[in-house]
Amino acid sequence: MHSPHEESPNPFLVRRCMRRAMKKVYVRIAVFFMVTVAAVAVTVWWWALRDLPSIDQLNEQVLRPSIFIYDRHGWLLYEYTGEEGKHAPISLDRVPEACIHATLATEDAGFYHHPGIDWRGIGRAVWLNLREGRLAAGGSTITQQVVRMRLLGDERYERTWRRKVREAVLALQLERRYGKDDILSFYLNDIYYGNFAYGIEAAAQAYFGKHVWELDTAECALLAGLPQAPALYNPLVNLEAARERQRTVLRLMVRNGFLSSDEADLAAHETLHFAASPFKIEAPHFVMYVLHILETEFAEYTRAATQSLHVYTTLDLGIQDVAQRAVINRLEELQATASFDRNVHNAAVVVLDPQTGDIFAMVGNRDYFDVATDGAVNVALMPRQPGSALKPITYATAFDPQHAPNGQPLSPATVLSDVPTTFTTNDGKAYMPVNFDRRHVGPISLREALATSNNVLAVKVLQYVGVEKMVAVARSLGITSLSDPARYDLTVTLGGGEVTLLELTNAYATFATLGVWHPTRALLRLEDGGGRVLWEAPPPPGEQRLDPRVAFLISDILADPDARAPAFGRYNPLTLSFPAAAKTGTTTDFRDNWTVGYTPELVVGVWVGNTDNSSMRNVSGVDGAGPIWRDVMQTVLRDQRPTWYTPPDGLVRVEICTASGLLPTPLCPYRRLEWFLEGYAPTEYDHSFVELTIDAATGLLADEGCQGPFVKRLYRLPPPEAQTWAQENGWLLPPTQSCRAVAVHLADDDTISITSPYPDAHYRLSATRPRDVQRIPITVAGAFPRAVQSGVLLLDGEPIAHFRELPFTLFWTLQEGEHSVYAVVDDKTTETVRFIVQPPK
Repeated sequence: MHSPHEESPNPFLVRRCMRRAMKKVYVRIAVFFMVTVAAVAVTVWWWALRDLPSIDQLNEQVLRPSIFIYDRHGWLLYEYTGEEGKHAPISLDRVPEACIHATLATEDAGFYHHPGIDWRGIGRAVWLNLREGRLAAGGSTITQQVVRMRLLGDERYERTWRRKVREAVLALQLERRYGKDDILSFYLNDIYYGNFAYGIEAAAQAYFGKHVWELDTAECALLAGLPQAPALYNPLVNLEAARERQRTVLRLMVRNGFLSSDEADLAAHETLHFAASPFKIEAPHFVMYVLHILETEFAEYTRAATQSLHVYTTLDLGIQDVAQRAVINRLEELQATASFDRNVHNAAVVVLDPQTGDIFAMVGNRDYFDVATDGAVNVALMPRQPGSALKPITYATAFDPQHAPNGQPLSPATVLSDVPTTFTTNDGKAYMPVNFDRRHVGPISLREALATSNNVLAVKVLQYVGVEKMVAVARSLGITSLSDPARYDLTVTLGGGEVTLLELTNAYATFATLGVWHPTRALLRLEDGGGRVLWEAPPPPGEQRLDPRVAFLISDILADPDARAPAFGRYNPLTLSFPAAAKTGTTTDFRDNWTVGYTPELVVGVWVGNTDNSSMRNVSGVDGAGPIWRDVMQTVLRDQRPTWYTPPDGLVRVEICTASGLLPTPLCPYRRLEWFLEGYAPTEYDHSFVELTIDAATGLLADEGCQGPFVKRLYRLPPPEAQTWAQENGWLLPPTQSCRAVAVHLADDDTISITSPYPDAHYRLSATRPRDVQRIPITVAGAFPRAVQSGVLLLDGEPIAHFRELPFTLFWTLQEGEHSVYAVVDDKTTETVRFIVQPPK
């Protein structure tokens, strides 16, 4: 306790002491801060800036090593060096304003307003990077990109904060040394546009075959979109992705005031014509494909190379030449043998070794250097609608117990009815598929349906297994272009989805190996200039992705000339001098046609059409792509002895009645041996044939009281869903009436009458079937079969047939209206039968 006499502290002295103490604290903090800043500065300098490149190095020439590309036997396909026109510097005043604006809008809209780095962009990038927990976003200006290209060497590929700091410091230095136009010129002359084209002039020549100052807005927008991902947006490999990127650039140009919306829309719809300047090259489309692979998958070798790089590929130049000649010859023949312009200008071929996935040949177009037909576009890599060429995958899905509903697969013997059938699409609309010849054939086995490319049955089979499972099987065979199954409906089996020729040929290669899938490969090994192997392809992995028994069934059907003959005839381009499986495809309006086929040793896929998607005139898969496929197969395998397949374990061969696919009874007149998966062969006997006792005079069921004579007749019973079709197409159907049910009236009581059609019968024309196949039988019958001196059949009072024996049947093509029919036999007239043919609904 303080004494009342104790003196209190002097407030002034207290404050002065506190100020002195605080000053010491501030001094210490300041010293600490300065020491820290100095330490950080020294650390940053040591960490990031001590070996910073000099701006004076900016104009030093960057030498890029040569790349030599060979076929599998060592024949040189192409020699690429940076001095062969792929890097062509040009002054900024020769670059069109549209190209400059497209570049600025895409890469750095504020280029002329920042000091070399974009602080706002850097802040945004830092925030994104911190949020991602890694260096995931950039924010680089054009100036920073120039620094990266010209000064940072291999460091440019590092994704580190150190590289970012060094890049920013150099960008600020660069802006102090050079003007904005100079920096933009550096950028446009150095940036990589893909296809080993460095700089916008080289890109203009590589993609469009013209100088940069000749480019229009659409072309400038396409080029400006490439540097961000040259391999992804390469228009010669992925045109649709390139066009989508072009549309993005045009939208950015509108946003930044460089274009009006109308100008951008006009440019977006402009047809682009790609070209390539002639230079010494073999298999150019394949070479460009290889360069694309080197860019995307082997960049560590191309970037780090200090001497020449030697690339040995899977291509066989001899097979490539065969395929190229076959394309040229067939396209010329198609035009020369027609009296009209068939409008067919492009074709592509892929040849694979099914046992390894090696690409033996890739003809991407008729002529790489033909500007008029977009020859530089590699159609082998472009998604196109495959038409019926996807059907084998649908059938393979249905034949496999793993994918079939309830483990109950269909088989080549399964019989379904090709009759007018309405399905429902994903959007609830009615869908009625039609066959190529617009006709229906009634009950047909799946063997014949696949071999003849029946559309209705393909849709029925797909409906049975489901779109999702079919697409999953297609993707397992390498057709990754078919992505989300929800995008597709039942039309996918008829070509309602797009695939590439390379993918489709590889899928067929899986059939050729009895279900073993190999990824396609184009490269065998990479060597440096001294012959040191840098990389070598591992042995082909191979993965069993399809039941070998199912693959055998598909191959057996596609190689069956008897099953194919009803649609293609006995002699057609798919018939070779040795067993081979083949399938054609033709899309609506003849926009695409395909033939893909194989032996165990070789797979060949062919596409014919137009890159501008215009329709050919009356060119189908069998007469467009088919002859090219035949010529390649026959020529390549000419000196070999192609083998065929030994049935794999787990298959049994059973005699069936072809009308039903079931076991034959003594009544079945049509039989064949058919393959089945073990455990799924039929155990039920055929019930599609019946033998009846018929009254020959009337053609009706024999019964007591009928005059006869009675005869045994064999009838085929159509399935219930084909009953109407059978009646309309003149099937001899079993009678359901007794002969006593028909009254026969003649003036002299002779038993002669019209037994078909029935009196007052009504028929209706079909709107979907050809008129010439809509027929009914008109039958004149007597009490018993006999010869007559003179018989005349009259329809609507006009004679339509003469005959000399009874019974007599004429199949008459239906005509709309009310009709009457009668016959005059040996001067005696039958009773007139009237019937009506109604118009289509």
